[in-house]
Amino acid sequence: MIKRFLITCVWACLCYHVGYASDVNVVFQGGKATVKQEVKDSVSVTVEGAHVSIVSTYRGHKLTVRLSGESEDGQVVLKTEGKAKVKLDKLKLTSQEGAPLWLKNKKKVELVAVDGTTNTLCIAASNDTVNHKAACIWAKDKLKFSGKGTLNVVAKGDGCKGIRSKDDITIEELTLVVKTTGNNLGEKENPSGGGGMPPFDFNNLTEEQKAQFEEMRKKFEEMMQNGEGFPMMGGFGGFGPPPHRRDSVGEGEGGFGGFGGFGPPPQMGDGEGGGMPFGKHKYNGTAKGIKSQKKVIVNSGKVTVTTASAGAEGIEGKEGVVLNGGRVDVTAVDDAINANACIEFNGADVVAISTTNDAVDANLTDFFAGGFGGFFGGGNEQQNNDPAIIIKGGTVYAWSQTGPPEEGLDCDFSPIEVSGGTVFSIGAGMGDMPSVPTNETAKQATVLLVGINITKDEPIRIYDSKGKLIHTVTVPFSLQRSSSILSCDKFQKGDSYTLKTLNYEKSFTINENFTIVR
Repeated sequence: MIKRFLITCVWACLCYHVGYASDVNVVFQGGKATVKQEVKDSVSVTVEGAHVSIVSTYRGHKLTVRLSGESEDGQVVLKTEGKAKVKLDKLKLTSQEGAPLWLKNKKKVELVAVDGTTNTLCIAASNDTVNHKAACIWAKDKLKFSGKGTLNVVAKGDGCKGIRSKDDITIEELTLVVKTTGNNLGEKENPSGGGGMPPFDFNNLTEEQKAQFEEMRKKFEEMMQNGEGFPMMGGFGGFGPPPHRRDSVGEGEGGFGGFGGFGPPPQMGDGEGGGMPFGKHKYNGTAKGIKSQKKVIVNSGKVTVTTASAGAEGIEGKEGVVLNGGRVDVTAVDDAINANACIEFNGADVVAISTTNDAVDANLTDFFAGGFGGFFGGGNEQQNNDPAIIIKGGTVYAWSQTGPPEEGLDCDFSPIEVSGGTVFSIGAGMGDMPSVPTNETAKQATVLLVGINITKDEPIRIYDSKGKLIHTVTVPFSLQRSSSILSCDKFQKGDSYTLKTLNYEKSFTINENFTIVR
């Protein structure tokens, strides 16, 4: 009886193994591709030149595909019902039209850069920017990057992204370099008819406006220090002719009716002290670096992302960005790191730089649903009290080089929570006031320094009260009168510190969990 049972089990295992495919090996050689596979049951492969289509109907087995070789006009389309692993083994694949790696996956696909190898995927152009093909890697479901090799992702075509997925993107181990060089495909008209918010220049205000702004600033600082949230802001009129801003969240044809006294919420968009015509500016077919309709998660490895055109964000996770470890360097024309949800820094070493917008932008608050405090008639009851940016560890350098109103860390009127790590943001905000933590959310001593003059490639040094150097950072651009958020585990409430550059020195004492120094 036992013998018969064992024989039956062995036979079942053999049948199970035979019924599933071994690796599918694809080797590119110029204008053609050679495919080898041991078992073809439920896995079909078609080849036309260097264009390969693989369809697998397996659901309980992880299909393994190995890609190697080189082609200047090739493509892999992988359609899977179950999980799959794609091993990149010295692959250099360029697609002249559409995604070189198009994943029509219903379950997670893992892309593995084989240990010690360098791999490159490049998209030259795409006419199908609406549907699926305008990215080097396009995935329908979860996408994971791993391995101890290198993967270069280069998007040259206009409107072409580096990596795009409709589900989560997880990155670990490998060296991933994403670069987009194409332009966006166009601009949509502002649907609300409002204008954008121009850069704020205190010196251009009238004396009455300056007095109103100073009153608002003092109230703002008092409420921030007390952890009370944000004031309701009225307006003090338009600021003259409309500016032109290369910015994914505001550009248009209206003046700025924004700040003012504290009282009843303003009416939006009258341009005469009645709120801020903060109409969204939209680009068609932006050449973003990494985009997920859900979350982007980095656990380890080295990730470098660069974009080159208006509207091109570096890393965007619609439902959040979570940076747990590794090294992440992002330089983008638009937001370097963006989410319509919380952005978490849990241990990664991050340098996020934007040349025209916010370095890190978390949008928990819906501007057009009354969430922007009194600007849109909502008042404090509409304010989102959940942290939009959470910093628990690692190094967070968030630098916006364009000046006001863009920020290093931008979460509008949602809180920033700092409980660990080293933080040095550079930017501005509305006037001098960027998004900031409160005494409650600054669980590690944090300071806002207003008025630092940043000089390109000049070291910025921070010393403790005994003159001991505790931190040094060098910034690759200049910015006059920046507003910077600083925090590190060496900061202690009650102690004094000094920040020095070649032509600037500022001493300060951290009196509260969150301290503003002007």
